Amino acid sequence: MTKKVSILGIGKSGIAAAKLAAKVGYDVFISDIDKRKANVFISGNIKTEVGIHSKKILESDFIIKSPGIEKNIPILQEAIKRNIPVISEIEFSILIMNKQFKHNKIIAITGTNGKSTTTELIYKIIKEHYKNTIIAGNFGFPLSKKVSKITKDTIIVLEMSSYQLEDSPNFKPDIGILLNITPDHIIHHKTMELYIKAKKNIFINQNNNDFAIINYDSFICKTIAKDINSKIFFFSRSKTINNGVYYDNGNILINIDSKCVILKPKINIIGKHNIENILAAVLATYIIGIKIKIIEKVISKYKGIQHRIEFVKNINGVSYYNDSKSTNIASTKTAIDAFNNNIILIMGGQDKGISYITLRKIIKKKVKHVFLIGEATNKIKKDLKNLPITNSGNLKNALRSIINIAIKGDIVLFSPACASFDQFKNFEERGKLFKKIINDFYEKYCKKKNN
Repeated sequence: MTKKVSILGIGKSGIAAAKLAAKVGYDVFISDIDKRKANVFISGNIKTEVGIHSKKILESDFIIKSPGIEKNIPILQEAIKRNIPVISEIEFSILIMNKQFKHNKIIAITGTNGKSTTTELIYKIIKEHYKNTIIAGNFGFPLSKKVSKITKDTIIVLEMSSYQLEDSPNFKPDIGILLNITPDHIIHHKTMELYIKAKKNIFINQNNNDFAIINYDSFICKTIAKDINSKIFFFSRSKTINNGVYYDNGNILINIDSKCVILKPKINIIGKHNIENILAAVLATYIIGIKIKIIEKVISKYKGIQHRIEFVKNINGVSYYNDSKSTNIASTKTAIDAFNNNIILIMGGQDKGISYITLRKIIKKKVKHVFLIGEATNKIKKDLKNLPITNSGNLKNALRSIINIAIKGDIVLFSPACASFDQFKNFEERGKLFKKIINDFYEKYCKKKNN
C-alpha cells in the first residue's frame, strides 16, 4: 500500500521534499496557508492546497513541516494527538538515503551565529581533498534536492538551524558541531530553555563512535557537553585545550592524543568570532583525515560568505560593510566588536522578541551614530535611549543620510540585529539592496569624478 505524506509549506524545502517523496513513490499532498502560493506549480502528480490547512493533512502516515511553521498551529496539534509523526525535510531526506545505502558521513553544524561561515569553510576544505562532498541544509539547497546525487561514499556537510533540529528527532550526524548559543528565535521557541533544547538535538542520538565539537569558551555549550554520549573535542580562542584545538598568537594548535600539530594559515576574515569558526572547521576536517597543508591552504584563500561583515567598497575614505546576515543581537554585537571605532551603524527590521539593551555599552563605546529602519524602530530607540539615533524608515533613506555625513575614516556597518521579513523576502535580498545602493552611488558619482 502506498504511503501518504503531507507537507506543510510551499517554500524551497517543502517543494524539494514533495518532489523527492513523489519520486520515490509516496502519495504526496502539500499545503500552505498563504493564498499567494496558488501560482506555484510543483508537479502534476502532487496534490496541493493553499489558503488553508485542511483535515486532509491528517490522512497522512507522517507530516513534513517546513522550518518556519510553528508546532502549535491547530492542524499540527491535532496531528500530534493522533500520533502522526511530524518531521523535518532533512530527517525525511536521511530516511530515504538510509533506505538506499547503509550510511553516509554527515558533518552537521549549529549555533546561534557562525553556522554558515563554518559550514562553507568545512565544505571547501573537504572538497579540496575529496570531490564527492555536498553542502546543504540551512545553507544553499535543501538536502532533499541533492539526494539523487548522494552515494554511500558522499560526505555531507549540513548547516542546521534550531527550527530544523527541533523537527529531527532521529537525526544523528557523525560529527556534530555546536559553535555558540545566545538568545535568538524566542518568539518561535517561546523560551530560551526550549531554544537550547532544540540546539542540543544535534547530539541527542550520537554514541561513542561519533564526535561532538564544542566551544569551550561558551558556558552554555560546556554545560551541554556534560550530557553528550559521543567523543567530545573542544575549541577555544582564549584558552589552552588539551583535547581539541586552540588559537595562540596567530597560530592554530591541534592537541589530540598527546600529539600537537601547529597550523599557520593566513586569516582573511575579520572578527574574533571568525577565529572560533575557523577553529571548529580545522577540528572537524582534521578528525576526518584531511591533510594539514590542505586545511592551511583553504583557510588562507577563504574570504568569507556574502552578507556577513562583507566589505563592499571604500568611497572617499569611508568603508562600507554589509552584515545583513546579522539577524540577532549577539551577531550585531560581534560585528561591531570587529572594528575599532568611528562606526555608523544601520540596524532594525522585524523584531524577534529580545531586548536591545545589551547593545548599549558597545554602541556607546564604538558607534558615532545609529540609523534605524523597519518595524523594530520604536523598540530599539526605547532600549537605546539617549544614544545618537536617527529614524530613517528604510535602507535607502538611511544610506542617503549617511553618504552626506560620513567622513574619511568612518566605517558604515549595516548590521540589523533583526529579521528581514518586514521589508524584504530574506536577509539576502536585504544585503543585495545595501550593496546595490553603494555600488550605484560609486558608479554615478565617484567613478565619473575619478575619470
